Amino acid sequence: MIDMAILDEKLAELPLYIYQHIDPSDLEFSDRIRWICEHECPMHGRTWACPPGVGTVEHCKKKCLRYENCLMISTITEVYDIADINATLATRPEHEAITNQVRDILREMGIDPYILSTEACTLCERCAYLDGQPCRFPDKMHPCVESHGINVIPALEKCGLEFQYGDNIVTWFSFLFY
Repeated sequence: MIDMAILDEKLAELPLYIYQHIDPSDLEFSDRIRWICEHECPMHGRTWACPPGVGTVEHCKKKCLRYENCLMISTITEVYDIADINATLATRPEHEAITNQVRDILREMGIDPYILSTEACTLCERCAYLDGQPCRFPDKMHPCVESHGINVIPALEKCGLEFQYGDNIVTWFSFLFY
C-alpha cells in the first residue's frame, strides 16, 4: 500500500505546476481525440508509442482502467511565441524529465506505473515498430496521452483546474496509472 502523505511530500519538492490524484474511471476516452494523432501527427504509424501501435482507443481504455489510481501531473513553461511549434516542442524534454522523476518516486515506493505523457517516443533513431519488432525499451517508452484517446479537459474541469494559463504558456500533462 502506498503512503500518500510521503508521495505528496515528494511531489511537492518537484517543479510541478499541479498534480492531482484521479480515479481512472473518471477519464473520458474518445475516438475524436485519437483523430488528432491519425490526421495531424507525423509520427502516426511510425512508433510503438503511437496509433496504431498502442491499439484501439477501446483497448487503451481497458488497459488504463485496469489500474485503481492515476496521478495526473502538469508542468508549464513560457515561450516567446506559442505559434512557434519548434519553440513549443523544445520545452517537452523538461516535462519528460520530471515525468521520469515521478516514475522513479513511484518505483522507489514499490509501484511500477503505466505512464502516458507527451512523447511520440524518440528513444531510438529508428523504432522497432517499423521493422515489425517489439519495443526495445518498453520500460522507458511513454505513449502520449492523445494516443489513448484521453480528453484532458474534462479531467481538469472535474478537478477545478484550467488548461490555458496565458497566451504564451505551454502546458504539458502526464498520467501515471498504478
